[in-house]
Amino acid sequence: MAERKGARATDRFRKKRDAILDASTVLLNQRGVKGLTLADAAAAVGLSTTSVTYYFKRKDDLAAACMLRGIEWLQWAAETAVAQPTPPERLHKLLDLYFERLRLLALGEGSPLPTLSDVRALKEPRRTEVIEAYTKVFRKVRSLFEASEMVWLGRGRRTARTHMLLAQLLWSGAWLRKYDPEDYPRIRERVFDILVGGLAGEGAVWDPAPAPLAELAASDGPEMSREIFLLAATRLINVRGYRGASVDKISAELNVTKGSFYHHNDAKDDLVVACFDRTFEVMRRVQRLAMALEGDQWLRISSAAAALTEYQLSEYGPLLRVSALSALPEEIQLEQVAHSDRVSDRFASMISDGIAEGSIRPVDPAIAAQMLNATLNAGSELSFWVPGVTQKAAPALFARPLLMGVFGP
Repeated sequence: MAERKGARATDRFRKKRDAILDASTVLLNQRGVKGLTLADAAAAVGLSTTSVTYYFKRKDDLAAACMLRGIEWLQWAAETAVAQPTPPERLHKLLDLYFERLRLLALGEGSPLPTLSDVRALKEPRRTEVIEAYTKVFRKVRSLFEASEMVWLGRGRRTARTHMLLAQLLWSGAWLRKYDPEDYPRIRERVFDILVGGLAGEGAVWDPAPAPLAELAASDGPEMSREIFLLAATRLINVRGYRGASVDKISAELNVTKGSFYHHNDAKDDLVVACFDRTFEVMRRVQRLAMALEGDQWLRISSAAAALTEYQLSEYGPLLRVSALSALPEEIQLEQVAHSDRVSDRFASMISDGIAEGSIRPVDPAIAAQMLNATLNAGSELSFWVPGVTQKAAPALFARPLLMGVFGP
C-alpha cells in the first residue's frame, strides 16, 4: 500500500513538474530568460509562486530545466538518426524526427521545444550546465558525417557543417509557422533536397566576388561614432546575452560614461533595436552590391553569402544574433521580424530569378532563403565552434556547404 501511495505521489509530482515546464517553455520562447518569472509560470498553471518554488527554487533553475528537457530530446533524436547506415539517411532521419515533432506541436500535441537561443542569459552554474549538454548533442550530430566515403572531410569542416545544420533546425521553428502542419512533411523533403543538392546549377563553381567589407560600414563623422558604439554593444550582447550586456559593461567596453550611453540611446531596448537596424542595413547593403554585379544570379547569391560570412569574422563584425529578439517587447519583436522577412524575401527573389535563368537549381525559393538566413545568422558563432578560422576561409568553410551541398567538397 505504501509503495502504491509513493508511486502515485511520484506520478503527481512528475505531471505537475511537466505542466510547469510546458507553460514555462512557451513563456521562455516568447520573452527569453529576462522575461520569464516564477510568478508568470505559476499563474500559467494555476499555482502560487510558492508552489512553483517547490519544484524550481530560482528562475534560472526553471529556465535551465526547460532548455535541458529540449536538449534531452535532441540528444535522443541525434542518436536515433546517426544509427542509420549512410550520412544522407542519417540526415533525412534527423529532419524527419525534428519536423514531425514540430508538426505535432503545431497541432497542440506534445511538449513545446525551447529555442535555446538565450542560453547566455542564464547565470552560472546553469549556463555551463546547459552549454555542456548542448555540446554533447553537437558532437553526436557531427558523427552524422563520419563514414568511409567521407574521410576527406576533416574535423574542422565537419564541425562547421554541424553548426550550420543545427542552425537550420533551430531556426526552422520560426518560419514554419507560415505553413499548415499538413505541409510539414513536404517542406521537410525540400529542406533535405536543398541541404544535399545545394542551390548551384549544373556546372556552377564556387568563385564569389571579393567582399567589399569597408563599404558596408559607416566611414566618418557622427555616423562612424555611432557605428563604433553599436558594434561594441553587438559584440557584448552576442557573447553575454541581453541580460549580461549591462549598460555599465557596454560603457566600460567603450571607456565612456553611462551618460554617454544615454546620449545615444533612451533605454537598453532602444540599443538592441539600433543594433538590429544596423544588422539589417548591412545585409541590405550586401544584397544591393551583389545585385549590381555583372554576371548571373548564382554569382550574386554566392557573393552575398560569402560577403556576409566574411563580415561576421571581420573587424566590422559581427552582426547581432537573432536570439536577442526574445529579450524585446512583443510589438518590437514583430517589427524586427518584419525587417528580417524583407531581407529573406529579397534573397528569395534573387534565387527565383536564378532558377528562371538556369544558374540556380530548381528549389523552393522561400525555404532556401530562410535557410540562407539561418546560415548567415549562425556565422557570428563560427569562431566559437571552429577556433582559429580566418575571415577569408570562412565563406568556403561555412556558406559553401549550404549553397553547393552539405556532403560535397
